[in-house]
Amino acid sequence: MNIKTQNFTPHRIRYTLHQGFTLIELMIVVVILGLLATIIMPRILNRPEQVRRVKAKIDIRNIESALALFKTDTGRFPTTSEGLEVLVSDPGIKGYNADGYLDKTPSDPWGNKYIYVYPGVKSRDYDMESYGKDGEDGGAGDNADIESWNLDD
Repeated sequence: MNIKTQNFTPHRIRYTLHQGFTLIELMIVVVILGLLATIIMPRILNRPEQVRRVKAKIDIRNIESALALFKTDTGRFPTTSEGLEVLVSDPGIKGYNADGYLDKTPSDPWGNKYIYVYPGVKSRDYDMESYGKDGEDGGAGDNADIESWNLDD
């Protein structure tokens, strides 16, 4: 059996170990990243209210999951007076999960508390909503309310 081996000289080994990107290659990558940022950033930055509205909808879905777990453990939903704070700290209810259901009392993306009403007026179990950018009931556009019974709109 005849096995050929390559003859590596110290110079050739040193050359292959120290190869890297050339300045031109690095400049091309930086230009490509700059072009991508130029295309993507205005789309993100020009829609902060839309991003906040989407986050509020996601928050409401997450709170609904915590409320479902609370009901599974305790046999009921929190009352209006207990509010969403009951999902964070144990009020002494039988069956309550000692770890709670949320890390902190939720606030909407505008810094306001979510409105929680039990029993619900507009939905079967409870109503939950964010009053949107203006923090007041009603409104249109960016000021429109985000409602648990109407999240798909």
